[in-house]
Amino acid sequence: MSISEICIRRPVFTWVIVLIPVVLGIVAYFELGVDLFPKVDFPIISISAAFPGASAEEMESSVTKPLEEVLNTISGIDEIRSTTREGSTTVVIKFALEKNGDVGAQEARDKISSIMRLLPEGIETPLVNKFDLDAAPIMTLGVSGNRDIREVTEIAKHQIQELLQTVPGVGSVFVSGGRSRAINIKVDTDRLRAYNISIEEVRQSLIKQNIELPGGIVDQGSKEWILRTLGRVPTADQFNELIIANRKGYPIRVRDIGIAEDSYEEPRGLSRLDGKNAVSLFVQKQSGTNTVAISDAVQERLERIRKTLPNDMRLEITQDQSRFIRKSMEEVKFHLVLAAVLVGVTILLFIRDWRTTVIATLAIPTSIVPTFLFMQIMGFTLNNITMLGLILAIGIVIDDAVVVHENIFR
Repeated sequence: MSISEICIRRPVFTWVIVLIPVVLGIVAYFELGVDLFPKVDFPIISISAAFPGASAEEMESSVTKPLEEVLNTISGIDEIRSTTREGSTTVVIKFALEKNGDVGAQEARDKISSIMRLLPEGIETPLVNKFDLDAAPIMTLGVSGNRDIREVTEIAKHQIQELLQTVPGVGSVFVSGGRSRAINIKVDTDRLRAYNISIEEVRQSLIKQNIELPGGIVDQGSKEWILRTLGRVPTADQFNELIIANRKGYPIRVRDIGIAEDSYEEPRGLSRLDGKNAVSLFVQKQSGTNTVAISDAVQERLERIRKTLPNDMRLEITQDQSRFIRKSMEEVKFHLVLAAVLVGVTILLFIRDWRTTVIATLAIPTSIVPTFLFMQIMGFTLNNITMLGLILAIGIVIDDAVVVHENIFR
């Protein structure tokens, strides 16, 4: 007995065979992740090197060129380019598509380690980073309030950043535009010249006297004490009393050459929210996780955080990648349904047989829905590429359904 005869004589059995993958596909659909594009691993790495105070010409001759020469010996390089600025250089390597990016990054680290002794003294260890699409922030938050920007920064770090970092799927949350507390030393150059003290001598003295060091271990019979030297200077007044140098037996203190102020670090960025100074927080997800699900979890946590903030504090979502993803997926789903409807109408107009139209139209969901089950098994997500693939598959499904139905009719 053939499969066709079994399906004709056992209609209930046929319906069960068809509905089982459909039901499993429906269940898998609600468990699939939603993202803008599928996860793609581009074999691209970047090498960043910093040498504070060096000119662009010096960086090019002593850092960029040696790095390019040694990195150019790595196999599988498709393109290599560099950008040199004052105090920093960046080398970007694009490998051939068949090259494993992790292998390329490790080879680059090995090559850099072999020439570290040839690089200028004082240069920071070059950093090798692999290009990752998931490294882009999925959400940006703005925090502002009717208070000093330094206080807003402290609230953003301790009451918002630390709580968001514990959300499952969140890779990191970094702050931009804030003002962290710092003790600034304002030096009078005329006084330095009068005491014959260089600014480097002042810097070294502050480093040596504002430090905490381990004090070792002290045994007391059955007890063992761990000692720690408390050398951090907490206030600006105590900084003013630090001794910078000695001249003819007379100690020169910070207050003799300038003044210490309790202020904040020199600003290198600026954030505004509706014209007011604010602090921006950028949320990054873990690699390979679901953008929409993480965005929902972060927004749920933000609702709880808002209840704990002072009344004058304002916390707003200024950018959310999941909004665009949802809109994009809604458009793709609409075109998926529209394609199915237009195909059914076209069959009815040309064949003019309602039974053929119903049978061919039912072939669309019974073929497309079980696909979600296999997508879940293979680790795929609902994204623009997979959904467009399903739209294209509708035409193939209808063609096959019409051909089979025509053969049965004949």
